[in-house]
Amino acid sequence: KTPEVKAWLEKHPRFKLHFTPTSASWLNAVEGWFGQLERRALYRGIFTSVGELKKAIRRFIQTHNEKLAKPFRWHKSAESIMTSVARAKLSVINDK
Repeated sequence: KTPEVKAWLEKHPRFKLHFTPTSASWLNAVEGWFGQLERRALYRGIFTSVGELKKAIRRFIQTHNEKLAKPFRWHKSAESIMTSVARAKLSVINDK
């Protein structure tokens, strides 16, 4: 949101920023999942080929899905989400 960043973006129109809320629970969940992958399957691993690395990742995914995965339940209504999106759009427009 700084003037320097806005000026750079105006000079480079092919770059588009997409803002996500800092409390985006889905984004936190994805980040956490990749952290688990790194800690439980890749950290200190020795992979002599891309194939071995892929097998380790697939093994982790299979084990995770069988033993740890839980269904995600969305608690916000569509109206609540759309209100938040509209508010975010207004804040971006007002910052210009």
